[in-house]
Amino acid sequence: MPVVDVDPDELRRLTGHDEKDDDELRSDLFDLGLEFEGLTEDDEFQLEFAPDRLDRLSVEGVARSLRYHYGDDRGVYVPSTNSAEWTIEVEDQPAERPYVTGAVVRGLDMGEDALESLIQVQEKLHATMGRKRAKGAIGVHDLTMLKGAPATEGTGKSITYTSVDPDEETFVPLDADREMTPNEVIADHETGQTYGDLVADFDRVPAIYDSIGLFSFPPVINGQRTEVSENSRDLFIEMTGTDQWTIDHMLNIVCYALEARGGTVERVAVEYADDAPGEYVGRTLDRPDFSTRTKTVSHERIESILGVSLDEREVIDYAERAGLDAEETRGDDLAYDVEIPPYRVDVLHPLDVIDDIGRALGFNSLEPTYPDVSTVGGRHDRSRLEDAARDALVGLGFEDLLNFHMTNEAENFERMGLSAPRADERASGDDREQSDDDCLGAAAPVTIQEPYSEDYTILRTWALPSLLMVLENNTHRRYPQDLAEIGLAAHVDDDVNTGAAERRTVAGVLARTDASYEDAKARLQTLAESFDAELETPPTSHPSFISGRAAEVVLDGESVGVLGEIHPKVLVEHDLELPVAAFEFRLDGLE
Repeated sequence: MPVVDVDPDELRRLTGHDEKDDDELRSDLFDLGLEFEGLTEDDEFQLEFAPDRLDRLSVEGVARSLRYHYGDDRGVYVPSTNSAEWTIEVEDQPAERPYVTGAVVRGLDMGEDALESLIQVQEKLHATMGRKRAKGAIGVHDLTMLKGAPATEGTGKSITYTSVDPDEETFVPLDADREMTPNEVIADHETGQTYGDLVADFDRVPAIYDSIGLFSFPPVINGQRTEVSENSRDLFIEMTGTDQWTIDHMLNIVCYALEARGGTVERVAVEYADDAPGEYVGRTLDRPDFSTRTKTVSHERIESILGVSLDEREVIDYAERAGLDAEETRGDDLAYDVEIPPYRVDVLHPLDVIDDIGRALGFNSLEPTYPDVSTVGGRHDRSRLEDAARDALVGLGFEDLLNFHMTNEAENFERMGLSAPRADERASGDDREQSDDDCLGAAAPVTIQEPYSEDYTILRTWALPSLLMVLENNTHRRYPQDLAEIGLAAHVDDDVNTGAAERRTVAGVLARTDASYEDAKARLQTLAESFDAELETPPTSHPSFISGRAAEVVLDGESVGVLGEIHPKVLVEHDLELPVAAFEFRLDGLE
């Protein structure tokens, strides 16, 4: 979950509620779904929130939500914008990173707090929507240090988004004292070494010029000439990426935050050349795009989901208190056309609107009721089996865990010694060909189409990587550490109507100085006997385990998993200095 640092004094100032003490603020923030995680060294709040509300990545966004919560603001707010004086001319840009957007914000009183907030929202957007700058990267520049060339069309000033030979052009990057080429930045500069991989395979790298010369090398680093300081008053914001929608909405979030600081937003024209790669060939875009969207939701569905009776005026009132606008529309049934503000990237479905209305109403005020049905609920057989297996594992000395079902390819494959799937294999659902035989965890993963974070891009195909990650984070804890989990795993399967085969999997690890194959098998043998299942362990090979110290888990004649000692390379990858024995198998093998 994203965590944002917020100064409570700054929050009180931006909301206009100086009378709120810290305890009241924490309570109000919790009502909005922001959980207090503790204090920083500077006594700032550390707030954790759902990754969909990216408009709350800054203190300005959190303050905006509180003002709606207090009833000080109502309905959709769209900042006014001045006409475009600046143009971004796009020509010969890299096909791998074809899109750009921008805005000018004037009249800011930056100060230390405002500058820190701007840096934080920039970093958090990079980590979430921007996917660590791969999908979108933000550059903020002191406008007074730019010298625009005359715009090709019309009047005004222009800068150019293009590509350059990484060994020819030079500029002075941030935190440097000499001119460097892009390749020198990638090789010698700390920031270049961190983000240089994003453009390492490009024949020509992205570059942004004014009439003086190169001043930005996206997505890696800006130039020192246009560095923003506490004395900056007018800013030029540019964003490049692989998806226009993503960078446009990142821009909206930043512009709303700066406008809340007293800035005036000025539009920028983005002119794509007639031969530009991407979908905007020959077009001119007016940015930022503050257009709103509309979702239609029925009155009956609102009442059904929330479980309360509301009249039309109440629905409209709660929508406005959530920062939305609602207007009645009558067809066969009463419904509402709900207007969504430009900074809300999370509203994708009418249920998202109902969630906002429910929060404005106050979920704590809802009274629980019994469902109006005549059936009697009961435990599913699978749930009974899962609980029985969990109890048995705890009885064998394992500590029960509950990990995230979502992970990423590096954790699920590479760090476990497996090869990540190729795109064509993933699309078809075919398992990859390993140097070893087909093995547990090697199936094509279910991928998230639009992940908010690179940490969670797929559903895990097996659970052992999750347990190894827990051990990696627990190296400061006392040993032995015997951990187990019963959870979800999934892989692509075209024979299933959803396209994804899900299963419950049982995994366990023994981390201790004397951990061995025999220890793991003994625990597994006892578990199988408690369910009257016959266990066989024929030898096998698996990239995550030591050769000759691994076996199949065969229960009642069916191969359901793997057992053995974790390979030293996997241990080193997870910074583990003790041997680890482990097993994983399908839960239904115990039926």
